[in-house]
Amino acid sequence: MKQLMGVINLDHELDQLNELTYFRCGAAVPFAGRYRLIDFVMSNMMHAGVLDIALFVRRKYRSLMDHLGEGRPWDLDRKRGGLFILPPDWNDPSDVSTGELQHIHNNQDFFERGSAKYVVYSGSQHLSNVDFCDAYEHHLEQGADVTLIYTKVDQLQPEHQSCTRLDVDESGRVTDIHRERDHANVYMEMFIMEKEMFLTLVKQCIAHGESHFFRDAIQKNRNKLNIAGYEYKGYHAVINSLESYYRNSLDLLQPEKYNSLFREQPVHTKIKYEVPAKYLETADVSNSLVANGCQIGGAVQNSILFRGVQVKEGARVHNSIIMQKCVIEENAVLENVILDKDVVISRGRQLQGDVRKPFVVAKDTAI
Repeated sequence: MKQLMGVINLDHELDQLNELTYFRCGAAVPFAGRYRLIDFVMSNMMHAGVLDIALFVRRKYRSLMDHLGEGRPWDLDRKRGGLFILPPDWNDPSDVSTGELQHIHNNQDFFERGSAKYVVYSGSQHLSNVDFCDAYEHHLEQGADVTLIYTKVDQLQPEHQSCTRLDVDESGRVTDIHRERDHANVYMEMFIMEKEMFLTLVKQCIAHGESHFFRDAIQKNRNKLNIAGYEYKGYHAVINSLESYYRNSLDLLQPEKYNSLFREQPVHTKIKYEVPAKYLETADVSNSLVANGCQIGGAVQNSILFRGVQVKEGARVHNSIIMQKCVIEENAVLENVILDKDVVISRGRQLQGDVRKPFVVAKDTAI
């Protein structure tokens, strides 16, 4: 949609996944056997026809840049527009902006050069297949200054505690923004706003020494702005802790959860050409996601294996997430474990975590 330009802001997303974010930002963490967390919001914007996307990054973004490249999987490798990975620029001695507003202020030319009249703004921690076109139409119908995208959560989990909540009246207007933990309306850190109003509010915030757009431009002005709420009713998961990552990953082994995330519209990711998974005669695999390039000779149950994993004869993997090119040697046993990329578990080793707190091994480790 030519009327929308995308902003994915990673500046305020802390490295909350412990060992998984030692060497990468949270948006670059692998998920569901072949994807990265960033892929889901990128794909949602792609399906909405967004042709210009700015990605605001500050730290640990080398892995993210390698994954995204020029944006070809999301049809963003364009001569005009496309994908822009934008760290903040401190070369202007007169710049007084701070926080995430620094990204917007110092990369204002991205907004000025784009022809779109509206901005769709998002983070990467809320996984969904939200229809931004439908949200945009809702924004126009409501005649709103800003439309906040939220979802009603049936069962609140620990990861929802830090989420912002919305009160929405019968007409669809947001009447309050707060953090009451037992409230079901979870704000998904996504909004739509006219570009000119967006830039005007950014300038006002900077002039008053503010640093956070949602908090300082929207939440503090909720009684001055016409704020609409758009309710999203599809698959939703918040990945803001190691425990939420582990539980939501293994939940995808339930067919209804997997289908609700992937069947409505495809999720695009970096293309890697690998041979199909190979199952030896000794393999015993049940209720698991196994990616291309794997070679299985042992037992794998209720687990997710990324590309190129080797599970050798006699090894057992249960309730675990094994990332790219890990090697689990003969007779090793893993239960409730997360292995980051390129980990080697030697013969006969046993690693066991808890379903509420998995045992995690950092990237490039040999045990």
